[in-house]
Amino acid sequence: MPDVDSSFLAMPARGLAGAALERAQELGAEHADFRLERTRTGRLRLRDGHLDSTSDSEDVGLAVRVVHDGTWGFASGIARTAEAAKALAEQAVATAKVSRVLSSQPVELAPEQVYDDVTWVSAYDIDPFDVPDAERIARLADLSERLLAADGVDHVDASLMQVRENKFYADTSGTMTTQQRVRLHPEFTAVNVDRGAGTFSSMRTLAPPVGRGWEYLIGTGWDFDAEIAELPGLLMEHAKAPSVEPGRYDLVIDPSNLWLTIHESIGHATELDRALGYEAAYAGTSFATIDKLGSLQYGSGVMNVTGDRTVEHGLATVGYDDEGVLGQQFDIVRDGVLVGYQLNRQMAQANAAALGEAGGRSNGCAYADSSGHIQLQRMANVTLQPAENGPSLDELIGEVERGILIKGDRSWSIDMQRFNFQFTGQQFHRIENGRIVGQLSDVAYQATTTDFWGAMEAVGGPQTFVLGGAFNCGKGQPGQIAAVSHGCPAALFRGINILNTKSEGGR
Repeated sequence: MPDVDSSFLAMPARGLAGAALERAQELGAEHADFRLERTRTGRLRLRDGHLDSTSDSEDVGLAVRVVHDGTWGFASGIARTAEAAKALAEQAVATAKVSRVLSSQPVELAPEQVYDDVTWVSAYDIDPFDVPDAERIARLADLSERLLAADGVDHVDASLMQVRENKFYADTSGTMTTQQRVRLHPEFTAVNVDRGAGTFSSMRTLAPPVGRGWEYLIGTGWDFDAEIAELPGLLMEHAKAPSVEPGRYDLVIDPSNLWLTIHESIGHATELDRALGYEAAYAGTSFATIDKLGSLQYGSGVMNVTGDRTVEHGLATVGYDDEGVLGQQFDIVRDGVLVGYQLNRQMAQANAAALGEAGGRSNGCAYADSSGHIQLQRMANVTLQPAENGPSLDELIGEVERGILIKGDRSWSIDMQRFNFQFTGQQFHRIENGRIVGQLSDVAYQATTTDFWGAMEAVGGPQTFVLGGAFNCGKGQPGQIAAVSHGCPAALFRGINILNTKSEGGR
């Protein structure tokens, strides 16, 4: 396990926490927690193999959250002195007092074991911030130039985003955690321009963002060299592909596309605060309401979905969440039936009776994206499980007489209840009699959530499993951004409605 960055460990976290928590208790807080956070973010962008922009920023601050007279209070700041920490505690309590008249139900937190002075670091080999700028730029430039040298590639965009997140947490129950997470998001997009027709086509790498370090770009976890070599041919085939004829098709969906459908139609839909209406004013609610727990047929019997804060290299993987709860794996859908939700400590306690065996304890889904924001209930790594001895991708394709293999994510749309949706992709490979026979264009698949997952006939084996995800999942007011992964195998769906995006757009 890599070491926590020494400059973060040198910060006076324990003294600041002690001052803030002691002051909060003196003022009558039933609960108080303290966070010291530092997030460093680096960005590189190249255009046609040449450096376009670079940045390296750092956000540091501390936060105090309290429950006082059954009401939340919160304050944050950047001054790292004991007096400033005490002042934040006072401000948080004052905020709770003012907010008391707006609180209809006293805040109670589900119990959690005390974790005394524990340390956790995510799984990576090379901290990307230890790699010189020149080396990182050279790697992106080299891959870009290989794309540019290929026939049909007129432009190439390359980008790299890297994050190192440090958090110190302490609360009045005695839990104290120190954590460090590293994540990386490289992306290459090749563009073909048809000047005669006045059109262009683009295709980007399928490599997902990951909870890894610089090793990801030089051969560990993904073969960028192989994907870059294959991309121009796929792009040119896509540029010449015929437009799809709308209708019902069997689909084999690759993990590089299916992860986003999982995120939107399962991940967000099974956040309990959303299902209870807490997000109604902003990002919507959920059709998967709590009265349907244990009875809603979410999908077919081969559908098994877990929430997971522990999977190696997951973007939402932690040792402990931002309420001091141990990272866990838990069931959301079992044999096609809704059996659980994503919970923080407040949601778990307030709804314990309705949740039954799925309640009573948080499953570690609290997160704040900076010290300037209060913790929210946020998404775990939500994963569709593969079949233990399931088929390969080629075997799934072999089961299809007329259909489409879909790879890569692109645009999407879903309603406020996470029920009616449509998704597009990057590559659409036509399947006839169990074989790939070329690409199609202008494809989108449309369904309701339960019809779509109910049409899933088979999931691939572990050999088809990929951990996809995104850096930019948004939620809350004020808005917060979180990184999250979604693992899944390739999967076979029968009779899904396919739209032609060109004709749907009136073109």
